[in-house]
Amino acid sequence: MEHTSTRSAGPHTSPRTAVLWDVLTAELDRQGAGPLVVIDVGGGTGGFAVPLAEAGHQVTVVDPSPDALAALTRRAADAGVAERVRALQGDGDRLAELVAPGAADMVLCHSLLEVVDEPAEVLRSVAAALRPGGVASVLVANRASALLTRAANGHLAAAAALLDDPDGRVDARDTLRRRFDPATAAALVAGAGLTLEAIHGVRVLYDLIPASLAEADPAALVTLEARLSQQLPYRDIAAQLHLLARRSGER
Repeated sequence: MEHTSTRSAGPHTSPRTAVLWDVLTAELDRQGAGPLVVIDVGGGTGGFAVPLAEAGHQVTVVDPSPDALAALTRRAADAGVAERVRALQGDGDRLAELVAPGAADMVLCHSLLEVVDEPAEVLRSVAAALRPGGVASVLVANRASALLTRAANGHLAAAAALLDDPDGRVDARDTLRRRFDPATAAALVAGAGLTLEAIHGVRVLYDLIPASLAEADPAALVTLEARLSQQLPYRDIAAQLHLLARRSGER
């Protein structure tokens, strides 16, 4: 079962998100000095948007929930970065109607493709929003992790259903419409015309150990998560898969 505690660490140092932040920070540094334009599709209350704005970047959050966007606005104001965070209500597959094409240096698409009607259409919109040379950060639920977690908890029928279902669902009551493996996620990215550069496993160990053990030495867990995030077979059983993909061309 997935833990919900943030375990008190900041977003860049929490074992839950440190691998992801390492990848994003390295890419933002690679793109050079000065504020970059970031779009966070389905960014909700700003878990990524506000820290990115605090780092000096201009961030637009596109989300269908007015309540989430209201919370984002309050959060940005509390952090003193309201002028660098813009909230737009809308769906990911309508991104082209909300932002100018080729405007973004980076587009975040995190925990969204599992729940939308047309994930391929969303990724095509993400690709269109990127400038040449810009990158998409895509985070998806991993089928293998969900299967192993259910099996370890004794839910063998649910694990078998996850294995057999073409979309990686347990049943019609499943909160996710689909789950991915590295191959299916990579194919979706390629179908949007993006070039895949890296796949990382996020939360290889985090969901497997008790919170008390993680809290005892979070730095050690962050270090181990980083080491396992690109090593097979560990990467491929992480709770989530992170894909970094670039639009061809130069700025």
